[in-house]
Amino acid sequence: MTSAFKQFIENIAKQKAPGPSTTFTASHIFYALELMAQKPIGRNKLAMKLEVGEGTIRTIINRLKEAGLITTSKEGCTLTSKGLTVWKQFAEYFPERAEIGKTELTNAEHNYAFLIKNSGHKVKSGIEQRDAAIMAGAKRAIIIVSKEQHLTIDSVSNNLEKEFPAAARQILQMVHPEDNDVIIIVSAGIPNKAKQGAFAASWSLLDSSNRE
Repeated sequence: MTSAFKQFIENIAKQKAPGPSTTFTASHIFYALELMAQKPIGRNKLAMKLEVGEGTIRTIINRLKEAGLITTSKEGCTLTSKGLTVWKQFAEYFPERAEIGKTELTNAEHNYAFLIKNSGHKVKSGIEQRDAAIMAGAKRAIIIVSKEQHLTIDSVSNNLEKEFPAAARQILQMVHPEDNDVIIIVSAGIPNKAKQGAFAASWSLLDSSNRE
């Protein structure tokens, strides 16, 4: 995935003068496309799922149509071939996403995990990812890197399977990393904040490099 792809998505969510201010982010674009990739979805149901108001969902739909990613009909919003291509790019980078229950490491009410492919070399402290999750409304984020067939957390554990076996088993039941993959688990008081935080933290890795 390239910086051009990220910029394309960010431009859809960006404020456009002199129009009304936007109250949505790239995470809303991601989750809207995820829902539409499953089946056509109506405006009201989409607004409910994304937890946004009528004006915001109208703007999101208009932006996606302007970008050539969706069409609308009586059946609802449907991905175009371009929209499907964009969704597949997202899915290649974030191939697994799942709700995670409470563990030794995740004791909040709602926890959501993203698997990010081949990005372990971009993570050092994980501060940038944690900050992104918190700015999106989450309470905390755990950044796990798969190294040499072990799960690791910087400054916490070089072998999660050995030191936190129950948590490691629960995580590995939900997502299946290979070496150099990253698992980001984000916790929040409500499900949507956990999901938005997980996306934001994962999305921040697209700008990262070995210099982090």
